Amino acid sequence: MIRSIVFILVLSLFPSLIYKQNNNKEYKFMHKSEITTFGGGCFWCTEAIFEELNGVLKVESGYSGGAIKNPSYEDICTSNTGHAEVIHITFNPKKVDFRELLDVFFATHNPTTLNRQGADVGTQYRSVIFYHNENQRSKALKFIAALEKDNIFNAKIVTEVTKFEVFYKATENHQDFYKNNPNNSYCNAVLNPKLLKFRKQFKERLKKGI
Repeated sequence: MIRSIVFILVLSLFPSLIYKQNNNKEYKFMHKSEITTFGGGCFWCTEAIFEELNGVLKVESGYSGGAIKNPSYEDICTSNTGHAEVIHITFNPKKVDFRELLDVFFATHNPTTLNRQGADVGTQYRSVIFYHNENQRSKALKFIAALEKDNIFNAKIVTEVTKFEVFYKATENHQDFYKNNPNNSYCNAVLNPKLLKFRKQFKERLKKGI
């Protein structure tokens, strides 16, 4: 009886404390994020594009899908490690769902050229989706099937759909490369045209201020 009275007094005297605890739980639930990993050529390009997409919380450049641990950029460039240059995307599914990420992914690289994107040639530049759960795998396969059914690219799509195992983050000089090196010759020749095309095609989905 005494314990019940004490509990009621606590609720009446400190309702804000109870609300704050519940509100924190709700906040965490509403802001639950997901991760996926895409490879679509040089990660300088793909990183710059997805960083501007509304609902994307973080983009990291790195490597996945290879045979050795902790590869360096120099290792990757030999095309002998089996890794692909990828971006590790953390996103808020309440603002951008996985299918929308696929939409941007396939619109901003060529998924029909095996181990190649433009002048960048090698297995590290292959088109690949490293799915993190069954839902991502299923949606990716269905999305590719729909693209091929409608013959969107007029060629066979060679994008791999592979289970994610591990991501090795690239060194800091490769993170936010476009932001830190906007006048780089590669950025001017390759990245800028892709970014402008993306902004025009997906202008309704961009983060504010872009």
